[in-house]
Amino acid sequence: MLVIYTPVGLADTEAVTKAIADGVVAARSAGASDRPVLACFLGQEAHRMHMECPGERIPCYPFPETPAAVLGKIAGYAAWRAQPPGVIPDFPDLDLATARSICRHALASAGTSWLSAQDTLAVLNAVRLPLVPTTFARTADQAVVAATQLGFPVAVKLASRHFVHKTEVEGIRLGLKDAEAVRSAFEEIRLRVERENRSDAMDGVIVQAMISGGVEVMSGVTHDPLFGPLVAFGLGGVLVEVMADVCFRVAPLSDRDVAEMVRGVRGFRLLEGYRGHAPADVAAIEETLLRVSRLAEEVPEIGEIDLNPIFAFPPGKGCMVADARIRVRSSG
Repeated sequence: MLVIYTPVGLADTEAVTKAIADGVVAARSAGASDRPVLACFLGQEAHRMHMECPGERIPCYPFPETPAAVLGKIAGYAAWRAQPPGVIPDFPDLDLATARSICRHALASAGTSWLSAQDTLAVLNAVRLPLVPTTFARTADQAVVAATQLGFPVAVKLASRHFVHKTEVEGIRLGLKDAEAVRSAFEEIRLRVERENRSDAMDGVIVQAMISGGVEVMSGVTHDPLFGPLVAFGLGGVLVEVMADVCFRVAPLSDRDVAEMVRGVRGFRLLEGYRGHAPADVAAIEETLLRVSRLAEEVPEIGEIDLNPIFAFPPGKGCMVADARIRVRSSG
């Protein structure tokens, strides 16, 4: 119940306040013990913080919109409390010791920095995240060998710890159909990096199998100084920057948390199947989020993770991480 009182004319405010309190006491005596009561005192009473009643204190607010919002928060919190507790699953195939060792070694060698492409792949493989088949290559010849082994067509992407976004330096070539195209792509990327006067910023390239279909989503981790690691989920590709359709939760995540995250973004309709497009493997997405959460929780040296895009295929087909970055930081 929300009681709103606006002093008018010669009304005795104290008498009205007492009448409200008497009404609450009478209602409680009649059995309405579980009904919350809030009050709004306008005008000269806007400074009032609460009303004293026998056995309880009624909170007071200066505007009626505020107690309405408070009641909404209370109802939401009660609904959250009434839900069954979530479960934080244990994945027996996690190799957290290897992931931790790689991050600690990188931190000791270079301080706060982005991991190399090789180290990033090793960390993600250690926690069994599903990756697009990928091979690191330092030279054009190695890139050709990798592409031949993966099978054409392939994608060739700049591997660099210095350029955050590969597209800003034209560091991605897609749909390469033969060895000559791979060799040319390597040289084009190398020359483009040299034009930025950062030839030392190119560690090599990563060669990936081309994949098609699926819905692009993303996951990531950022570190909050108060709450620790926060896990993110949203639509992937450029949509994450354009639409900012992202949901965050504090790690560690439970199965209920990831279910709410996936269904909490506006773009969830795309994952359900929209206008002829196949639905996505939501269960695989949720497992990926749980594994990311465990990695962020168990390896405190990780300050940031960016997995974008993740291609989510139809139900039962899983999902694959196509691009990844990990930044390490001192946890002290």
